Parts: sequence; C-alpha cells; structure tokens
Amino acid sequence: FTSMQATAAAPANWHQHCRKIVAIGRNYAEHAQELGNAVPTTPLFFLKPPSSFITQRQAIRIPTGRVVHHEVELGVIIGSRACDVSSNEATKYIKGYVLALDMTCRDLQDEAKKKGHPWSVAKGYDTFCPISEFIPTEKIPDPHNIELYLQINGKDRQRGRTSDMIFNIPSLIAHVSGIMTLEDNDVILTGTPSGVGEVKHGDVIVAGITGLKEWEMTFNVQTRNRL
Repeated sequence: FTSMQATAAAPANWHQHCRKIVAIGRNYAEHAQELGNAVPTTPLFFLKPPSSFITQRQAIRIPTGRVVHHEVELGVIIGSRACDVSSNEATKYIKGYVLALDMTCRDLQDEAKKKGHPWSVAKGYDTFCPISEFIPTEKIPDPHNIELYLQINGKDRQRGRTSDMIFNIPSLIAHVSGIMTLEDNDVILTGTPSGVGEVKHGDVIVAGITGLKEWEMTFNVQTRNRL
C-alpha cells in the first residue's frame, strides 16, 4: 500500500488549510450494532467543520448538560485535488494520516436521527475533532492492519483493528470523490471501532496507534461554560 504523496512534506499547521472533514459513519459492524444501527451497504458520511480541530495541549470542551461520546478514528489526509477517482488510483491522492477523535453529542444525534434531521449540531461543536501530529505514509505501510486504541483515565475503552473496516480506504476515496471534489489537506475520518462511550469533565483521554508511540495523543476534558 503505497502513495505518490508519501514523500510530500506536511507543515505542522496543515489542518489550518483543511477545507472539509469528511467523516464516515458505521464503517465497523460492531460499532453500528452497539448503537442499534443497520450495517450500511454503501458508505455513509457526514461533514464536520475544520473549526472543530484541536491539537495537543488544547482541551476538549463539552457543552453543559449534554451526553458526549468519544470515537477514535484513523484519518486520511488528501494530498491533491481528487474528483471522480477510481479505487485503483485512490492511494495516489493520500498525503499522510492522522489519528483523530470524532467527538459526538450522542443525545443530540439520537434526537436528530429520530426526526430525520442532519447530525451537524451533534458533530460540529468547537473542539470536537482532536487530532494528532501528521503521520507520514511510510509509518503506516498498511493502514488496513493497524490497531487503534483509546483510554480514559488509564482504562481501555476502545481497541480495534482497521482490518475490520466494512469499506476500505481506496473505496472511501472513490465514493466521496464521486460526489464532492476532495482537495489538498481535506481529511477523511474512516470510522470508529466499537467501545464508544461517554466522557465527562475532568477525564483524561489518551489515544493512539499500537506501535506508533510517537503519535500518541492526550486531551483533557472540560465543561464548556458559555456566558
């Protein structure tokens, strides 16, 4: 699994140039089942705003009175304009990877699903997309054979392998680029394994990829106080 973009340099602030975060939903069968959702037959995706990005040393801020869940994911960073890309050509458009958390107001998402409304509010709060440093492609030679993990206060909450994805990365790039053009520094979040759960004020989240300790990330959780 190689990429023509593998040697492309990525500045530390690449995420500041991201125009959209495309998040894949229900891409792990066990996660779909744990939330009582049907396993999709075609990729399901939604958008998160780039304003939801935070990096290490920034805090995840959860809205007062809301039930917020963690979802650890492998993100794919796009390296050049991709429109109507075939799955056979898709890897050429990968610049690198990133570990990400798709933070979700689960109570708001449940309400939206019942009403048939979009998930934008549940997924789009400020600080709801914590990310690691940029991960070069050579550090993840096979993105379909890595283990993602997430711990809260030192206890395992999520631990799953990307080999369990329903739709692989080339097929996701092909599907999304057939609907909307992907641009340099856009990100596709590839879905979360099972084990999602609530986070609360004072929690410390540690997430990583087994064997890549350098890219492990830590975030504190705080209540968002609005004036």
